[in-house]
Amino acid sequence: MRLKSEIWVHAFLRRSFVHGLFGAVLRKGAPEAGAIYVVINRLDGTVKVLGPPPGSAIDERGERLWTEVIPPVASASAVTPFIERLAKFDPDIWVVEVEDRTGMAGLTILAPD
Repeated sequence: MRLKSEIWVHAFLRRSFVHGLFGAVLRKGAPEAGAIYVVINRLDGTVKVLGPPPGSAIDERGERLWTEVIPPVASASAVTPFIERLAKFDPDIWVVEVEDRTGMAGLTILAPD
């Protein structure tokens, strides 16, 4: 069974806080099943944007899988146009930002093909 998007986002933020990371919801989407995008600010001038991979977004353990949806950019403000385009296409998306120097934020990120 898959968690509702809103519950997953709040649990992810709580887990981030427990690990000493700061995070915030940048855009609220559909509570039940909005797609979730995670912006990871590495605090070194680079930012990664993760989203659901094509195909199955859940692994065999039931964990969500992630893929980089755009190449790393130089600042969080450079992500804004991309998020705005996504929101025009799908107004139900969630966008969460977390600050993590490792660039992983505790997520399972798929390697590019």
